[in-house]
Amino acid sequence: MRNLWIVCVKELRSYFVSPVAYLLLTMFAIIFGFFFWNSLRYFVYIGMEAQMRGQPFPMNINEQIIRPLLSNVGVIGLFFIPMITMRLFAEEKRTGTIELLATSPIRDIEVIIGKWLAALILYACLLAFTAINFAFLFMYGKPDWKPLAIGYLGLLLQAGGLLAIGTFLSTLTKNQIIAGAATFGVCLLLWVLEWANGYETAAWARVLAYMSVVTHIESFTKGVLDLKDTVYYLTMIFLGLFFTARSMESLRWRS
Repeated sequence: MRNLWIVCVKELRSYFVSPVAYLLLTMFAIIFGFFFWNSLRYFVYIGMEAQMRGQPFPMNINEQIIRPLLSNVGVIGLFFIPMITMRLFAEEKRTGTIELLATSPIRDIEVIIGKWLAALILYACLLAFTAINFAFLFMYGKPDWKPLAIGYLGLLLQAGGLLAIGTFLSTLTKNQIIAGAATFGVCLLLWVLEWANGYETAAWARVLAYMSVVTHIESFTKGVLDLKDTVYYLTMIFLGLFFTARSMESLRWRS
């Protein structure tokens, strides 16, 4: 356990001693800030327009602002997750330090979970910037905090699964660009699999839709903690880290 945290802290330090983390945090904050401003502006505009016409307009901050914004965070994450994971092992292979890791007394599982956990913590930092925007809703409105908390849990679980896949793909090449592109492609594929259920009702379409990460984030954004969705993301995390461990075993065998 101690070695795991050493690897995690080392990886986090490598993010924050370079411009990588600060660039990601800045760009994530700007992009989400625009989404937040646009959603809030539209919400106020529709409310004022309905009031001027004398028509009732149900003002539900959770349904009309928070829930769509949480879905938007997942979309933004598709572009940022590959940037976080592409260097985890690809950089080690490029510099030749992967052989040192493979032959070190530190267990492979400690290295893998340590690097994955560092990536997850960095993503959690990105989500923390979105909480600053939501804080304004609690200052001037009365949204329910429980659906927001469950939504954040879902986003972390979803990111954990996609980061685990990116970690595995990073072990397959020494080129960071290839690792990032492959991660983005797989993440995007897992995102759009849900579309198959929109025009097809066969069993294979339902299976593909179930495999989509979008299908399992919806209940979280509604504030519902569903066991099957939680198990889905935990299974994705396990499989991603498992295949990463097998890839590391092959590196250790070649060393």
